[in-house]
Amino acid sequence: MAPFITHASCMSAKVDMTERLFNLVVPLAESPATAMRTTETNAHASAERSGAVSLPIGTSLRPGDVDSTNHSTPPTVRMPGCRTSTTATRTTTTRTTSTGRVPSADKSGPRAEFSFSELVQAYLDCRQHKRNTSSALAFEQNQERNLIELRDELLSGQYRPGKSICFIITRPKPREVWAADFRDRIVHHLLYNRISARFYASFIADSCACIPGRGTLYGAQRLETKIRSITQNWSQPAHYLKCDLANFFVSIDKAILWEMIAAKVPEPFWRELTHTILFHDPRRHFEWRGDRNKIELVPPHKRLTNQRAGYGLPIGNLSSQFFANIYLNALDQFIKHKIGCRHYIRYVDDFILLHRDPHWLNAALKGINAFVRERLNVRLNTSKTILQPVDRGVDFVGSVIRPWSRRTRKRTKNEALHRIACLPADRVWQTANSYFGLLRQSPSSHSDRAALANAVRRRGNSVDMNLTKTYQKRT
Repeated sequence: MAPFITHASCMSAKVDMTERLFNLVVPLAESPATAMRTTETNAHASAERSGAVSLPIGTSLRPGDVDSTNHSTPPTVRMPGCRTSTTATRTTTTRTTSTGRVPSADKSGPRAEFSFSELVQAYLDCRQHKRNTSSALAFEQNQERNLIELRDELLSGQYRPGKSICFIITRPKPREVWAADFRDRIVHHLLYNRISARFYASFIADSCACIPGRGTLYGAQRLETKIRSITQNWSQPAHYLKCDLANFFVSIDKAILWEMIAAKVPEPFWRELTHTILFHDPRRHFEWRGDRNKIELVPPHKRLTNQRAGYGLPIGNLSSQFFANIYLNALDQFIKHKIGCRHYIRYVDDFILLHRDPHWLNAALKGINAFVRERLNVRLNTSKTILQPVDRGVDFVGSVIRPWSRRTRKRTKNEALHRIACLPADRVWQTANSYFGLLRQSPSSHSDRAALANAVRRRGNSVDMNLTKTYQKRT
């Protein structure tokens, strides 16, 4: 136990606390070395340095980061009864080290419009579901260097989109898909992460697709809620008007879209980057993948290759889905505020209006048809325009809503049964679990899941008792 020290002896010794400030931001390899500046806290800055204090954090710190110098210091008055150690007899004053501005990967210079961490986050978002693709693996082999080069191109204004990949999908119907290069998709995510919030703040709650938390399940549930509201829980009659825009993605007028985007993107850097992505024409530099004969399955008026310059967005990019929502936000605002439709919902280019009077819906259809032609330079698909009572069933985003039930489309169930019957045995459990997850989103799907479970058991796999999951067949 340490002995007690009197008040007089307590005043004769003093130990100053050491203050150390270190710069813990580590610059990238290409950044210049950081020059650290030291400032004397005592007037006698030229006094001899003592080697009694060792480096506190390994040997990575340079000499001079922490120094000790002996100086005489006036005694400090302590309160009576203080307890201290008898070994504290040496008075030490430590110089304070201040740090200057350190260039690093996260600070790309005074004119930088985005941080390096934002670019890394965009890269992580881009590879989330595509990490095993060849382009993602090639980029990841030297990801730090590739990200630095991409950052330098963006900040210097030398960035230009690269080669796209074109291929044809046949389900649910033949479409022409244009996939941008992996590094270009990173730029799409970077732009989306920065400017999407300002546009989403102006979107109505009934706009779905490519919005966080507003997918197909959100659209189906919201439409069912609206139908129950207007029919007073299926006790009153009501009608619905379902419309679809003809050849929407390949008919978008980029000049009109640019006016809508530029009004909310005043920053020069992001405005220029948005203009580069929007007006990039993938048809000038692309690679064809797959069977070329499948292109004949896509009608000529639905092909991007057959459109005029300045029209059409490539299906398959995040930027195209985001731009499409901006384009049709004008339609949402017109229907909600000009026409005055209370019960309305849209998923991409499919939208539904609900009302008790069918004549009111007919008048609204004329106003919508004129608006999309004059303001958006697109037209409605007359063959897919439907006006009928809601109790006959409303088909929307893969679900069919009828009185007291919501089920998955019959076509989807039949396709699931056909695929389970034809797939190789080692792929049955994965595909079946995907369809179980899709079917269980509908409250009235027990009979559909039972049919799928029977098809899975016929292939030799087992299913849990709740008809929600299958297991891999043991070989």
